[in-house]
Amino acid sequence: MKKLETIKLNLSSSIKEAMQAIDKGAMKIAVVVDKEGKLLGTLTDGDIRRGLLNGLEMHSSIESIIQRNPLVTSVNEPKEKILAKTLGKKIYHLPILDETGRVVGIEDIDTLLSSQKKRNKVVLMVGGLGTRLRPLTQTTPKPMLKVGNRPILETIILNFKQYGFSDIILSVNYKAEMVQEYFGDGSEFGVHIEYVFEDKRMGTAGALSFMKEKLHESFFVMNGDLLTNVNFEHFLNFHKENDSLATMGVREYEQQIPFGVIYQEEGEIKSIVEKPKQRYYVNAGIYILEPEVLEYIPQNQFYDMPTLFEKLIEHQKKPLSFPVHEYWLDIGQMKELQQAREEYFSVFEG
Repeated sequence: MKKLETIKLNLSSSIKEAMQAIDKGAMKIAVVVDKEGKLLGTLTDGDIRRGLLNGLEMHSSIESIIQRNPLVTSVNEPKEKILAKTLGKKIYHLPILDETGRVVGIEDIDTLLSSQKKRNKVVLMVGGLGTRLRPLTQTTPKPMLKVGNRPILETIILNFKQYGFSDIILSVNYKAEMVQEYFGDGSEFGVHIEYVFEDKRMGTAGALSFMKEKLHESFFVMNGDLLTNVNFEHFLNFHKENDSLATMGVREYEQQIPFGVIYQEEGEIKSIVEKPKQRYYVNAGIYILEPEVLEYIPQNQFYDMPTLFEKLIEHQKKPLSFPVHEYWLDIGQMKELQQAREEYFSVFEG
């Protein structure tokens, strides 16, 4: 019951409060109740991210994005009936109601089915030269540079592991032997690691052409120089709930124009906005793909992930974006490396 209280919201709750409740409750869902505790609706991480993409702010009310007629179960409903009503539906948690409609618990469908670890593979692109971090990368590949008390790549692998993703493929090139010597088969880190060796630079998607026999269901692809605490389980759920063929993690980027901007029509000034801020979504370097996408990648050629997404758009495959609002840092230059080292313990071990 104590855990249930952490995921209860009301209609005036903000998106930020909802995100905190979902993360703290670790149930992938929040319930919206009235003053008597009766269910008004539910809210998932996917609902929140779609709201953000549609222009809502962190302080916006959740009222417009809640699911008002969610599937529910009762305190006395047997396991077989619960599983039958969720069969074929992308539902992972059901509010449990008493006879008056009050929320008294949350049923975890995954727990009812099994507690197996996830089979989805994680492909990490770790073959880059890291030229902007020289001289450090003259002797050490960038993913093996230490941030906190471990290499960047180790933090990435352990973050995936905590969400149940322990089947890792490392695409290596530059100083590959250092990566292989440190991680081995992954057993020391509680994961399984295999390697794909690039004999030339293949870009962020090209090496996937060597892995067609290894990838049979939804799989992650991520650059090996990112530090993030994004919830990878939420990412996968979002991808599956929306029947996406390819989903790109995107990061909000804000840019302030340092001048007053003039809006005019035929030379007549209509308005002046002083130093406006413009918001964009940029590629965050984290992706989930379906195996069918591999058919769009040329064999043994340099091919970048943005090019792949452009190809999917061209073929009207409707790739999706997944907003990453958690901690995220692309370690491309010395200043980002220093920032990562200053923030690491408070973000990942705080």
